[in-house]
Amino acid sequence: MVFAAGLGTRMRPLTLETPKPLVQVAGRSLIDYALDDFAKVGVETAIVNVHHLADQIETHLAGRTAPKIVISDERPLLLDQGGGIRKVLPLIGDAPFYVYNTDAFWFDAPRSNLLTLAQAWDPDKMDAALLLAPTQGSVGVDWEGDFDLAPDGRIIRRAGPKPYVYAGVGLLKPQLFAQETQEVFKLAPFLFAAAKKGRLFGVVSEGLWLHVGSIDAIGAAERAIAARQE
Repeated sequence: MVFAAGLGTRMRPLTLETPKPLVQVAGRSLIDYALDDFAKVGVETAIVNVHHLADQIETHLAGRTAPKIVISDERPLLLDQGGGIRKVLPLIGDAPFYVYNTDAFWFDAPRSNLLTLAQAWDPDKMDAALLLAPTQGSVGVDWEGDFDLAPDGRIIRRAGPKPYVYAGVGLLKPQLFAQETQEVFKLAPFLFAAAKKGRLFGVVSEGLWLHVGSIDAIGAAERAIAARQE
């Protein structure tokens, strides 16, 4: 599932006319970085939720065949990430599924981080697994980090600076949301609950991770990519 329904408030005024997933960085839109990653590893179907400036996103994706695009229309009501997942659970089925934010991507990774995450997946131990990026050295990280890791890969939540940030990509069990009855709700509390049970794991990604959460971050990302290409 690709999250493309947000309002992009941190990128205003740019996102008043252009939805954040269609913002371009180094000549490609943010959502195409995500979908191209899926296509490269053979993911067949991507569910893309839409709300803000939804027509533009649908038009942009109309010609894409790899992966096959299924639009989840949230025009009437923005459901947040958790609610967006709950809405499409009948399409997802019982198997673990990827989630992918559209405000970040990797550059120059030696192998697919999506495959690394899939190969680390252990359903007997995990309810969710997240790709992480180093807090130091990643582009666009303006906070103290999100998580630490135990030696066995379990994610640890603690106060203060932390060595890793959530990179916006995860593998989740759909059963996490099976009992939820709310229509609008956040994803993060479900991840934190899994962490409390010792069933949230992290995989450190390779390559340069670029977080594009603001207008200033667009230029920073493009400069970092250009430096890598010299």
